[in-house]
Amino acid sequence: MGRDERDFEVAAGNGLMDRRFFLQAGVASSGLLMTATAAAKERSPWMNRPGSALSESGAPSTFEAHVKRVNVSPRMGTTGSGSSRTPIEHLDGIITPSRLHFERHHSGIPEIDPDQHRLVIHGLVDRPLSFDMESLARYPTVSRIQFLECSGNSGGMIAPTPMQGSASQIHGLVSASEWGGVPLRLLLEEAGVKATAKWLVADGADAAVMARSVPLDKILDDAIVALYQNGERLRPSNGYPMRLFLPGWEGNMSIKWLRSIRVTATPGMTKDETSKYSDLGDDGIATLFSFPMGVKSVITSPSPGLTLGAPGMYQISGIAWSGSGKIRRVEISTDGGKSWADAALDRHVLSKCLTRFRSAWRWDGGSALLKSRATDEDGNVQPTRDVVMKNRASNSFYHFNGIQAWQIDREGSASNVYA
Repeated sequence: MGRDERDFEVAAGNGLMDRRFFLQAGVASSGLLMTATAAAKERSPWMNRPGSALSESGAPSTFEAHVKRVNVSPRMGTTGSGSSRTPIEHLDGIITPSRLHFERHHSGIPEIDPDQHRLVIHGLVDRPLSFDMESLARYPTVSRIQFLECSGNSGGMIAPTPMQGSASQIHGLVSASEWGGVPLRLLLEEAGVKATAKWLVADGADAAVMARSVPLDKILDDAIVALYQNGERLRPSNGYPMRLFLPGWEGNMSIKWLRSIRVTATPGMTKDETSKYSDLGDDGIATLFSFPMGVKSVITSPSPGLTLGAPGMYQISGIAWSGSGKIRRVEISTDGGKSWADAALDRHVLSKCLTRFRSAWRWDGGSALLKSRATDEDGNVQPTRDVVMKNRASNSFYHFNGIQAWQIDREGSASNVYA
């Protein structure tokens, strides 16, 4: 028996329902949420002939051709330098398909022969070592479902006027995958790290030889040499045949096409951790080594490009994440932050991973201002845009984790606003 919408309490202003809407039995069959269903009474045309043949690998339906990376934007005058973004508003759950994982390259995607590739560990170690793919396969492996976010994600939000675009165009430099590989601490134990070692400098086998410094403590905690993504070998755009993966830390540090690890006493002060991937203050002083990604959330539906239909009950859905650990709470407001209600979190709340949140909303057809606010297990609360922008230089681009506001107009269309 379906539930009447009067059975559910309004938890905040402008028609936001209590999160128990998603937790109580009977909701799935209640028909309260705006969905379309149809009973098949006649054979559809595609039922009258055999389908296509088997293939060696699957591909998405042709009817899902619109679900693809967006803002594929190589930089002028370069070959393969630039980024593309995950279409977060078209996805559900917490795992990003490998083909849709965002990209950020500094000199294109190298075509690496795995039989010729080596990972060398040297510097402040007792025994410099070289590992090929076969030798790495002899070590114990682990797998974890965790997010990766470019520290430039959401950087357009620093502009003085709100940029207009979809959720993916503004916030799509984040993805989550099941990463599988060898804990890097095992390889360092094999090499024998000297007592004076505090850092390492990792670099990649692309033409840019991207290099970043990483504190040794992070490596010994949870760093892996990733060989697999979502159950298959890494794809070339994500570091094949191996990459460094540092859970919860800015994506640029998870060096793709990993080829060298130099153990050191001090950071290497490489080009990309000094001239870039640093936070410039309005006093002209840059803060270096802002490694963990801050607690963050974004409503992916409704969002720009996903227009509401007739007034009625809708699902608000989005993703939240934190480089400090698990998401503990997500609150949603549909009246611009005047009142808030807890969203329901999906059951798979994993550490340093995307967390899916949902809430039921009775839209009355009027204007609305949607916001989400995440809190992680360490008590960090997603800040407002004003707080994030305080003491920043006007051209400071990295580590933006402020609250996103979507303005819904009377036609059901969403736009990016600062509120």
